[in-house]
Amino acid sequence: MSAQPEHAPAPPPAPAPAEAAQLLARIRTDRRAERWVPAFERDWGKALEDSRHSYSLTPLHDVVRTWQARLAAAPAVDAFLTAGRDDSGGIALEDALGGRP
Repeated sequence: MSAQPEHAPAPPPAPAPAEAAQLLARIRTDRRAERWVPAFERDWGKALEDSRHSYSLTPLHDVVRTWQARLAAAPAVDAFLTAGRDDSGGIALEDALGGRP
């Protein structure tokens, strides 16, 4: 008897083809653009290289999903910090979202 499930969960849907460009445009309009644009471009470049070696678009999709989550969470993070709450017990986004399989 196997301890593995018989059916693996369906992967999340792939981002739209133009999603990365739209995401970068949104990042460029954010007040954190000075730091975030180079970080996105670094992540995207590494994902492109990984995709070339693996013949998979998964690394690119992961970058888009991660940055979508960052942008979606930014207002809540701003509100948290503006409220003067202690953020010393935070965790890395990668730990919260989980690693790639």
